[in-house]
Amino acid sequence: MKIVKSIKDLSVYRKNKFVSFVPTMGALHEGHLALVREGLNCADICIPYIFLNPKQFAPHEDLEAYPKTLEADLEKLEKTGAQAVYLPDADEIYPDGFSTSVKVSGISEMLEGEFRPHFFDGVATIVTKMLLQCLPDIALFGEKDYQQLLVIKKLVSDLNIPVDVKGVPTMRDENGLALSSRNAYLNEEQYQIACHLNRILSDISKGKINENRGREALLEAGFDKVDYCTVRDAQTLLPPDENTTERRVLAAAFIGTTRLIDNLAMSQ
Repeated sequence: MKIVKSIKDLSVYRKNKFVSFVPTMGALHEGHLALVREGLNCADICIPYIFLNPKQFAPHEDLEAYPKTLEADLEKLEKTGAQAVYLPDADEIYPDGFSTSVKVSGISEMLEGEFRPHFFDGVATIVTKMLLQCLPDIALFGEKDYQQLLVIKKLVSDLNIPVDVKGVPTMRDENGLALSSRNAYLNEEQYQIACHLNRILSDISKGKINENRGREALLEAGFDKVDYCTVRDAQTLLPPDENTTERRVLAAAFIGTTRLIDNLAMSQ
């Protein structure tokens, strides 16, 4: 597996190839590897990208504590069949004097945007940069970060970036917990609480309980704080109205200092 460190080398490597691209911040789990496998299925080569993007973290968030497992990550990617990995240094991405930010208005300002107002500007900026650096034919993102997926689809459409953005279904463990690098923060007791998140969202998605009862159920299950638990239009993330054809239930909640997110499509 080739390790590509610079934009120049990336351009040379991907030339004349049909390329899929999988962005990550490292601490890879089976959800990331599922994206790579899908990328290998739909392109000549799949290039995963590992970069812990500081612009996605506010000063009080977990940048320093975020899991860093580069050696294990590279081993997993090679075993999965990735032909190359893009592993740039921070100076390659944010050189001295860097002062540009990409903002996607509207869809980035609700839900996650209300509680992490810095987050989607950091995501939109780094995703725009890496898509222009690699110019992949396909870019793959997990549906666990559903709002992020919609934000990226919007920026690609608005900026006419010639890439097909593809969402891949959320990978879950045997208890239904969505795979996340932050799951590593959970002790056994906290893990058992976390497993209630998918179950409660499933009850909402099937119409067994409403979103307000879902919020109460999360707190009763042991979550310490719920940022949101809500049903939204699956395309706009606005509250559903008479024109809504698809709905999505989305939630973000804390166990101690660990913040977990998840979402499910609503049953019709």
